[in-house]
Formats: sequence, C-alpha cells, structure tokens
Amino acid sequence: MTDLPPRDPRGELIETGRDFHRRGWSLGTSSNYSVVLGRDPLRLLITGSGFDKGRLGPDHFVEVDDQGRRLDPAQPKPSAETLLHTLLARRAGAGAVLHTHSVWGTILSQSHQPAGRLQIAGYEMLKGLAGISTHEARVSIAVVPNTQDIAGLASELDARFAAGDPDLRHGFLMAGHGLYTWGAHLAEARRHLEVLEFLMEVVGTRRGWAL
Repeated sequence: MTDLPPRDPRGELIETGRDFHRRGWSLGTSSNYSVVLGRDPLRLLITGSGFDKGRLGPDHFVEVDDQGRRLDPAQPKPSAETLLHTLLARRAGAGAVLHTHSVWGTILSQSHQPAGRLQIAGYEMLKGLAGISTHEARVSIAVVPNTQDIAGLASELDARFAAGDPDLRHGFLMAGHGLYTWGAHLAEARRHLEVLEFLMEVVGTRRGWAL
C-alpha cells in the first residue's frame, strides 16, 4: 500500500474496512464508509463504488460535496448511497458514517420491517452508545425499506430528523440490507458500530435464530 501522509483519513478507513471484513460485517464490495473533511462548505471523503472493503487502497476513495457529487472527475464513482452520508453529516452532525452488511443486520432488519423499528433494552453494552448511561435504557433503531431511490429515502429521513424522531438517535437499518450508524468522529462511529453489531447478534441468538 502506498504510504499516506500523517492523519490522512484514508488510512483509518482502510484499516476500518480490513477490520470489518475480518469480522464478517463488510464482505465483498458491500458497505460504505465516510469521514467529514470540512463543513463550510460540506465535503466528505467516501469509499468509491464497487471496491472490496477488505482490500481498500488509497485510490479507492472520492471527495464529494453536500449533494454527493465528486469534486474530482478523476476519482472513483461515489457509492450509490452517498446522499445518506451527506444527510447524516448535516442532520445528525456526523463526523463519520459507517454502513455494514452483517448477517444479523440483514436478518433483524428484515424481520423488524413491519414494526418499523428494532428495540433493544437491558444490556450493559448499551452504555457504549453516546448519551446512554445505564443498561436499563431502551434504544430504538429505525428500520426503513430497502430502495434504489436513495434521493427519496434521504428526503424521507431528512423530514424525520427535522421532526426529532427518537428512532434515529443512534442509527437505522435498511430492511434486508444492513446498518447505518455514525459518530462525532471515526472512533466514535466505530464504537457505535461495534456496540450495535454486538447487540444485534445477542438479540438474534437469544431468539434462537441459529446460523
């Protein structure tokens, strides 16, 4: 791998992809990750479309504006879901956004689509989520339909954020697809991702869904 300048976020995202691939959360070309580079105007660094997340390299990223448009045409095509990342940077104040396609994220998102949310309560690991200080808390994760109309989904989520929807406090699931979560910075986003993936596995295992 080409050496990267100190503190280059591409290096951290490359390591994130390798780690998530090893854990089975980002297999093949699934998933996408981003980091906010600037807010005035908004600029994001996001994984390009179609790259194996376990084998990311420095040239597999693209800088985009607040509309998800790449700033350099020589860079790769952005992920089809880039507008969700820019939305989360604006509405949730995210400094980093992580999207995974784990087995449990796929199963639970599909099984909870009729309810529109996945609720988790009573586990010590909940305290790894920002703003949660007790295992007695109940966390609700929105479940939205899987769709190819990302602009439409982004608009729907934008309205829900504007209304202060509590189901969008820590993340959301796309039905039969996977998990989106975020944080003020990449380290916090990774912590949230690890916590939610752990909790989804606990919930699925407790219900007896053998893999």
